[in-house]
Amino acid sequence: MMTASWAVLGGFVLDAIFGDPAWLPHPVVYMGKAISRLEKFLRARLPKTPQGELLGGAVLAFCLPVGTLLFTGLVCWGAAMLHPLLGLAVQMFWCGQALAAKGLVQESTKVYVELKKGSLPAARKAVSRIVGRDTEALTAEGVTKAAVETVAENASDGVIAPLLYMLLGGAPLALTYKKSGQQILFRGADDPMKVKSIKVPIGYIKYAWYEEVNEFEGEEKIRSLNQSLMRGGRNFAFFYTFNPPPSSRNWCNQYVSVSHPGTMVVHSTYLTVPREWLGEPFIIEAEHLKETKPTAYAHEYLGEVTGTGGEVFDNVNFVELPDEVIDRFDRIRRGIDWGYATDPFVYNECHYDKTRRRLYIFRELHQVRLKNRKAAELIKPLAGSRRITCDSAEPKSIDEMRDFGLNVAGAKKGPDSVEYGIKWLQDLEEIIIDPVRCPETAREFSGYELDRDKDGNFKAGFPDHDNHHIDAIRYACEDDMKRPSISILR
Repeated sequence: MMTASWAVLGGFVLDAIFGDPAWLPHPVVYMGKAISRLEKFLRARLPKTPQGELLGGAVLAFCLPVGTLLFTGLVCWGAAMLHPLLGLAVQMFWCGQALAAKGLVQESTKVYVELKKGSLPAARKAVSRIVGRDTEALTAEGVTKAAVETVAENASDGVIAPLLYMLLGGAPLALTYKKSGQQILFRGADDPMKVKSIKVPIGYIKYAWYEEVNEFEGEEKIRSLNQSLMRGGRNFAFFYTFNPPPSSRNWCNQYVSVSHPGTMVVHSTYLTVPREWLGEPFIIEAEHLKETKPTAYAHEYLGEVTGTGGEVFDNVNFVELPDEVIDRFDRIRRGIDWGYATDPFVYNECHYDKTRRRLYIFRELHQVRLKNRKAAELIKPLAGSRRITCDSAEPKSIDEMRDFGLNVAGAKKGPDSVEYGIKWLQDLEEIIIDPVRCPETAREFSGYELDRDKDGNFKAGFPDHDNHHIDAIRYACEDDMKRPSISILR
């Protein structure tokens, strides 16, 4: 006990004199390196499943504090065995590193000095070094409150608590307690600025968890928030959790239906977890709904996309098509739907298997504000001199594409062409879309639903929006769906 007291006193004096010099590596740095290496080791050997991730986290949470305690304890014991004064010196040194009193005084004093000088921008910059929030819009009062709050919090975490652990177990216990800077932050996403203003004093935000992600308006909202969070680091892991909405048109369902690099989709239900987690009343209610309302059960308890009844295409499947399969296609069709400012210019290639009545869509071009010349440059290596059928509503664009070297022909039109074309697509045995090569086409076909009126009833007729690739495919398959009595395309 006497040794610990002297170690604490000596460590306090060392911290008061030297603080944490920038040139001297801090134990927290080595803790961080140990975490990174152990995490890499565990990820390489444990299965990439939720159970594997949980086990890896448990091992990491156990090894870091226990390993720190054992290592520092053995070093202090070994030093004391060599000479008692050496053991005391090692403990004093580490006790000084476990304290952060001088650093806290220095950084908070800088804020005070700038406020006294009346330099608000400099005070904001000074306080930004010790708080985890955006300080650019703070008033002088806001800067003062932020500094006081941080001093109070860090006095507890960086001075009082380490002193207590030092007195109980010397430097080994103090370093075992020493915070690595890791934090768990909770933010609402109703206002993006709540997230954009997040700053952390140490490191970067590595993990983000979006709960009920289907409540967000769309993927672009998530992307905007991620761009704010992904700063200052190299490795990030973001988690999205939700119960799939019934409509395949919902952006979440469309997102998981398409492969994304570095993304793993895990679908779990109440059947995949231990029954004792849920309780028997939950199980009984689920089984009752299964018997009485199977569709509701499939959606609410199994997380299936059951549909709203308004889906136009129920024959669409997503399959990644390898190059060797595409190379064997011999009935390739090509179509263009014009667009520029608001609507995109789109181009599609597909193969029609007439015998099996299957349509394979394997290539797309989708771009807003794409000029015809540039579009022709992109399409020429794909199509060569082969025929491309496009919307005949823009004869000028057709002429330009011909001048640029493409074999372009306008689609034939008729009064019921859209309806007939969509019904022809509906009647196919299967529409197979490569979601990696054609993500926008996959999104359109899966999300194409009948519109509803103000009372929630389905409107008659097919909607004329968000259907650019559908139109391009209709144009491409003009000859395959032709009937003698009418023209089939609008």
